[in-house]
Amino acid sequence: MPVSLSSTHAAPLVRPEYERQPEPVLAVPVERPLPLRQRLWRQGWLRKTVILLALALLWEIVARVQNNALLLPGFVDTARAFVQGVTDGDLPGKAAVSLSVLVQGYLGGIVLAFVLTTLAVSTELGRDLLDTLTSMFNPLPAIALLPLALLWFGLGNGSLVFVLVHSVLWPLALNTYAGFRGVPETLRMAGRNYGLRGLRYVLLILVPAALPAILSGLKIGWAFAWRTLIAAELVFGASSGSGGLGWYIFQNRNELYTDRVFAGLAMVILIGLLVENLVFRSLEEITVRRWGMQR
Repeated sequence: MPVSLSSTHAAPLVRPEYERQPEPVLAVPVERPLPLRQRLWRQGWLRKTVILLALALLWEIVARVQNNALLLPGFVDTARAFVQGVTDGDLPGKAAVSLSVLVQGYLGGIVLAFVLTTLAVSTELGRDLLDTLTSMFNPLPAIALLPLALLWFGLGNGSLVFVLVHSVLWPLALNTYAGFRGVPETLRMAGRNYGLRGLRYVLLILVPAALPAILSGLKIGWAFAWRTLIAAELVFGASSGSGGLGWYIFQNRNELYTDRVFAGLAMVILIGLLVENLVFRSLEEITVRRWGMQR
């Protein structure tokens, strides 16, 4: 029986149209807020505080087991000596003396590092000079130069400033120069197209682009300088004139006031934490993190 072609092709299916009503907004499930304990634990300052309290508790337990305040005073005794030193004005005065010397050496190291790195990125002779000097003096401990500094500058702050400049100069120069070398070539070409040369080229192009490396060098230089200053005052306490924190620790160690020694060390640590979290972190927040150059 013949079949017609029209009957072999079925009519195309038509998708039925329908209208879907959106769910009410109020019916959408809302995520519940995290419990208070989890929200607090996400705060970095709280976690660090818990760590510090745990360390203080461990310190107190070990000191009580040791039961010898001359060798290891407890946390409570150290805190009492610290509060007494702050109340008497002894610890703040010593800290002010140390910080005044530190600022002089730190700024001197920054200026010299900037001069050397500017010469290094400007001329081949400056590059060779920086490479040679850093290879020679960067491995040399700054405290090893203090006897020579005492001969050259005498007893006083001049010898301390000299070794502080040495401790800051080389790590800062190396980090700054590495940051300058890592600047993209497009930025370099853009600066040259605008006619920037010499110091203006360094300040307007290289320094902003290399700022993360420069800030790292500043933090490393600060740590080296602070460490060198305390060590210099410990070994040659009389050279610091009126005496700083290192001299305070050295003097109380000779008089067997171990709790005051630990109080002086606590002041050194506290100043380091304040500088790191208030100065450098604030500087990073308003520069490299705000500009998206660092997470």
